[in-house]
Amino acid sequence: MPYPTKLLNRNEEIALDLRPHWWYFGRQILTGIPLFILIVLILAWSADGFVKTTANWIVIAMVVAWVVWLAVKYMAWARTYFVVTNQRVIYRTGVVARHGVEIPLDRINNINFRQRILERMIGAGNLDIESAGEQGSSTFDFVRHPDGVQQEIYKQMELREHRSAGLGAEAVGDAVAKAMAEQGPAGGGGGAPAGQAVPEQIEALARLRDAGHITPEEFEAKKAELLGRM
Repeated sequence: MPYPTKLLNRNEEIALDLRPHWWYFGRQILTGIPLFILIVLILAWSADGFVKTTANWIVIAMVVAWVVWLAVKYMAWARTYFVVTNQRVIYRTGVVARHGVEIPLDRINNINFRQRILERMIGAGNLDIESAGEQGSSTFDFVRHPDGVQQEIYKQMELREHRSAGLGAEAVGDAVAKAMAEQGPAGGGGGAPAGQAVPEQIEALARLRDAGHITPEEFEAKKAELLGRM
């Protein structure tokens, strides 16, 4: 079952939608192997009587318990989501009681992954995400190909920065155009030389910076662009 789209924010798109690696069932697999061997031995036992009957009932009880354990584990697996979007990392798990972690991409500081030898062979591992805020660090187990997930998160972070930079530049341009339009003839008159527009635009940018509408970095970038036109 994919991650519900109704839980996404506006303009949010899913880049990765993962369930835990099949090694999530490692304990069930490792206990199921000796249980299977025991069943074969009981069935091959030629003796009859009370001892064999008791052994058969014990094995049946063990098999039922193992199947119930596996079913509960599968339900937990099916209800565990690790999702990477263009805005955040989402982790949700639990069948009855739910637990969730959400980390905005712009608050992620560092991402590390860990794989033991066996996990590297089967393509599983742990992912550690360090973020700003109270939570600090979050560890996610049984992640499929954690090295690839790490790269995808970094990719989405970079794309988000590019989108933010583009929107910031567009906002600065609109703010400058609005400020110049509001100045009207008082800013130099309709017949002023074209070269006079650049200093006036820089002054308008400075006022926007001082008012807190743009950042100092955006001011310097736009200022350099305007000076390059002179």
